[in-house]
Amino acid sequence: MSSLYKRCDSRYYWYTTEIKGRRLRKSTRMSHRHLSKKVQQDWDLKIALGDKSFLGLPALSSGQLSIFLEDYIKFLDNRKSRKTVITARGVLQRFHTYLKQKKVNMMTDITVKAVNGYLDVLDLAPKTKKNHLVEISLMLDQAVKEDVLKDNPARLASLPRMVQSDRHRLLEEIDLEIIFENAGGWDLYYRFLYHTGLRAGDVSSLTYGNIDRRRKVITQFIRKSRQMHEFPLADILLDRIKQAPDLQEPIFPALYSDSEVTLNGKLKKPRKYLQEILKVYGRPKATLHSFRRTFNNALRDLGLPIEDRQVLLAHASAETTKVYTNPNPELARRYVNQIPKFQNVTKT
Repeated sequence: MSSLYKRCDSRYYWYTTEIKGRRLRKSTRMSHRHLSKKVQQDWDLKIALGDKSFLGLPALSSGQLSIFLEDYIKFLDNRKSRKTVITARGVLQRFHTYLKQKKVNMMTDITVKAVNGYLDVLDLAPKTKKNHLVEISLMLDQAVKEDVLKDNPARLASLPRMVQSDRHRLLEEIDLEIIFENAGGWDLYYRFLYHTGLRAGDVSSLTYGNIDRRRKVITQFIRKSRQMHEFPLADILLDRIKQAPDLQEPIFPALYSDSEVTLNGKLKKPRKYLQEILKVYGRPKATLHSFRRTFNNALRDLGLPIEDRQVLLAHASAETTKVYTNPNPELARRYVNQIPKFQNVTKT
């Protein structure tokens, strides 16, 4: 259903309609409503007859691969976040490079075999390959909506077998000893992760203004919950934080960034350093998020209830906190042994 509307920056009436899920707008070049209504009726008839040339759609719905990808990114840029657009652009540029190597230049030449071949050549984890397939499928879905393709070949593509792995594994005592003995310049950063349980990105965003020395708390805006939270500050951290005259100064300037995309790139340095330490000593791979999981389990072992741990981890639900909690047989055994014992007394 089309409609007419006025814009504050134009003296003309504007025509708007939706075609295949895309909202389109075009000036009628008419300043009188009765004349713009005639233009509207004429354009509605053209669309009903399949003529969309007056809207300038040929380029938008081009079957040429490079043109369609370029226009699809512009389409996303007007609707999605910067992070989403950057992710999509990176995946689709890589996909486009592969297709050019295979002499695929038209959208209609993209087949299930081509998508599977792209996934096979990616030297990435199965989960990351799945993310690539999702981005490609979304792009091809849009091509179907614009009548460039009849169906989406990515929906029939086959993902590699998913290998179960404990990526954010619990750090054992030996792991922590190895890490802190070899942490080097990342020592304070790793200690913040371990003694606060904050996510890696939130620790990287800390400034000296977030530290309340008198109350011994951290006041921080948590990105995931989009709320301000207060967390207790361990004495070992308070003793290691310098006094800074500028409260806006970041505690970890090498990692600080207002851009989430840039921040994720910077976090690669301490993550890779951590994994290299563990690799040298023959320990299983872990991530920066492993500190958060270890923090939760350490507090559980000390007897802190799950409701309090939920607050410290800034989880919206205790169910999420349960996911972070590993079974502790030794602790369970101590509780089991405290159950009242009843002797078997034989009646005579």
